[in-house]
Amino acid sequence: MSLFSLIAALLLEQLHPLTSRKSLFVWLTDYVNFFQRHLNAGEHKHGKIAWLLAVLLPLCGTFALYWLSTLLYYPVFAWAFCVLVLYLTMGFRQFSHYYNDIHQALLDNDLDKARSILSTWREMPCDELNDKEVARVAIEEGLLASHRHVFGVIVWFVITMALGLGPIGAILYRMAQFIYTSWDKQNDAELSEFSAFARQAYHWIEWLPQRLTAMVFAIVGDFEGTLYCWRTQAKTWPDPEAGVVLASGAGALGVRLGSPISQGNLPLDRPELGTGDEADEDFMQSTIGLVWRALVFWIALLFLLQLATLGRI
Repeated sequence: MSLFSLIAALLLEQLHPLTSRKSLFVWLTDYVNFFQRHLNAGEHKHGKIAWLLAVLLPLCGTFALYWLSTLLYYPVFAWAFCVLVLYLTMGFRQFSHYYNDIHQALLDNDLDKARSILSTWREMPCDELNDKEVARVAIEEGLLASHRHVFGVIVWFVITMALGLGPIGAILYRMAQFIYTSWDKQNDAELSEFSAFARQAYHWIEWLPQRLTAMVFAIVGDFEGTLYCWRTQAKTWPDPEAGVVLASGAGALGVRLGSPISQGNLPLDRPELGTGDEADEDFMQSTIGLVWRALVFWIALLFLLQLATLGRI
């Protein structure tokens, strides 16, 4: 069921992107902020309670609906429910329009447009970047987005489906990421202790998906380059876990990412990731190919697992 649910969700998103996703994010923001407002007393234990309540409620609801659909012996309902969960929690179309528009703007030599789109995507000014830096940062954002919106969801979805828990893994991954970004990005000293558990839980949940993404990049890209950059460069990135995805992606592509850029009239010091040539429009196209090959690998792997399961019956 995992394989066909994944394929159906991906096709559905390509044919009919979720136009109400922004409204969904507004609702989720109100939902997680409710727990912050009512349970935040500035202590670590309150943040833990708030996180558990905010995550367990949708997990329990998702499992109950999945269990009910299977209990009634309507497998088509269980399958449709899995497709719906994946459709709401994953997908290329959440970020691909930014990436594709930046790529096209650079091909058209419209640097101002590319900067403007990248600024909107990153939610920070990028007016000082040259064309190479725009391409470099766009590739970084694309690699991280493909992991967070596609591969990370797939990993936890497959795990919980294999355990008989239904699609709750997709909900767990998305909720953990959303709560972490919602609470941790607020520059409030009072939230530091409260959001500490959300930050810690997200890193726990991300540990396995990030490394599986890096392994898949190695398989479908430059294997030796991926392993070298992953082993030697990932830990130098300010967020070492995001560095796993970026370093492995850079190694798989044979491109140089990271490196200092200008931001706010000041140099932003960033370590160099990857080896090979400097990023440009051609490497942006290569990144698209890498991500699609990684997705095809996941589908092929699930297909083989499905065949192995059928062979034991």
